[in-house]
Amino acid sequence: MKNDSLKGQHRINEQIRAKEVRIVGDEVEPKVYSIAQALRLAEEHEVDLVEISPNAEPPVCRIIDYSKFLYQLKKRQKEQKAKQVKVNVKEIRFGPQTDDHDYNFKLKHAKGFLEDGDKVKAYVFFKGRSILFKEQGEVLLLRFANDLEDYAKVDQMPILEGKRMTIQLSPKKVAVPKKVVTPAAKPVENSAKPAQTEDEE
Repeated sequence: MKNDSLKGQHRINEQIRAKEVRIVGDEVEPKVYSIAQALRLAEEHEVDLVEISPNAEPPVCRIIDYSKFLYQLKKRQKEQKAKQVKVNVKEIRFGPQTDDHDYNFKLKHAKGFLEDGDKVKAYVFFKGRSILFKEQGEVLLLRFANDLEDYAKVDQMPILEGKRMTIQLSPKKVAVPKKVVTPAAKPVENSAKPAQTEDEE
């Protein structure tokens, strides 16, 4: 059963130990009832008494069919999960003296990541004495951000962390350009009379 993972998380009916409970829900006056009254109400409605806030004083219960309650809970969890969009961060590594061919190759990859909705963290790694070229690394990262301005916004400007200088970019929500529909040209009617054949003469 789909709702098995949620079963057992709530006390229902005789499992509820409190002497009094606050009832909320449809078709029932929301107030504090003794547990005996609450169970009787649930029985009259031919549904269950479900404890939804056990730590409240007194505990809060709903009068509802338990399987329906679990279904609603599962549905709500599913909706919340759908809203939580997972954002991946893709890393792109440069050397302080990356050549144009390598740069363009990595730029193309970054465009693809951003179009897929991923963030891009680009960094220049400085080995040994190459840290002397940190200005060069900064220029490279700023050029990278500039070349991606149609695809991304800068979350964090170049920052040096140890031997790495990083920049972080987030995808822009690109509006899809509308296609311009040009009216189809009407076929030109040939008003010229067809040439007479020798047979017609």
